[in-house]
Amino acid sequence: MRVIVVGNEKGGSGKSTVAAHLAVGLLGAGYRVASIDIDVRQRTMTRFFANRAAHAEARGLALPAPDHELFAAVRDGGTLPERIAALAAGHDAAVIDCPGSDTPLSRLAHGLADVLVTPVNDSFVDLDVLAEIDPDTFGVARPSRYSVMVWEQRKIRAARDRAEIDWVVMRNRLSPLDARNKRRVAAAVEELAPRVGYRTIPGFSERVIFRELFPQGLTVLDLGRAGLRMTLSHVGARSELRGLLAAALRGAAPAGAAAGADR
Repeated sequence: MRVIVVGNEKGGSGKSTVAAHLAVGLLGAGYRVASIDIDVRQRTMTRFFANRAAHAEARGLALPAPDHELFAAVRDGGTLPERIAALAAGHDAAVIDCPGSDTPLSRLAHGLADVLVTPVNDSFVDLDVLAEIDPDTFGVARPSRYSVMVWEQRKIRAARDRAEIDWVVMRNRLSPLDARNKRRVAAAVEELAPRVGYRTIPGFSERVIFRELFPQGLTVLDLGRAGLRMTLSHVGARSELRGLLAAALRGAAPAGAAAGADR
């Protein structure tokens, strides 16, 4: 089972939207998926799938959904590693949504990741969680607290399992405008990548559709089956999601997965 963790210590980066779309996208690609919300205070991912179930029942829709659960520090006497081990018997992938803060459970989840996806809004305010930026050159001065935490978890994972964490940083909520600030953020993200060991992918553009779909628990993959009219913006959002799925499944996607993600 591939464990995909969506994490960032800064709130508001779009983690839950990314995690929910990953889970539904993996289902469409033919994976058996579990989803775990460890943000026990906000519970955004849990609310999303509750909205999804209610909308499907009210409209008589067959909307695919992962086996979802909200997980506290200890659940039914078991720890998160034990729960992951139990889920592995019946699932191909598990998507874990982390809180926007540094907690022991979040650190533990990071250390269990096969793939770590970190959405970062396209601004220096959000980039600060990854790196300290020189105010004169706008270059990277040094890795910041979150990058150091991920590095520590990678060392623990390597010593424990002799396994690597594939870290993917996605620039999220991208503006369509080619502004100077956008180019500077992009350059800083790319400069830091080889220093702390992540690869970068473009994330989701700033689209109203992602916020509008939350009350129904829908993703951009559901628009056709939910009877909603498709626009060019929605087609673009689907393409962005396919790119995210390809990044999360690099080296693990079964034949036909890319085509399945369009369903």
